[in-house]
Amino acid sequence: MPDTEERTFRLRFSLSADIPVEAWDDEDFEGDEWLDEWEVGIKPGLIRHVVSYLRTFEGWTCHLRNRGLSPLDEIEIVLKKAWPKDT
Repeated sequence: MPDTEERTFRLRFSLSADIPVEAWDDEDFEGDEWLDEWEVGIKPGLIRHVVSYLRTFEGWTCHLRNRGLSPLDEIEIVLKKAWPKDT
């Protein structure tokens, strides 16, 4: 049975928004529109592009894995190299 070696690599995004004080006085302002833009408009496309790119490499497989954390906080992409078998 082959040995499996593993390594973790993190690509971390820290999000912030500079919200003017005046915005908080607007009764229609909820304060999290910027975060909704990230979650709905930016993050899904980013993940699709990364996974699509990783799947272009021959001999590598790629899938998403959930380790019990909310996908709002973490998305794990698992890469696995298939070592060529001796014939």
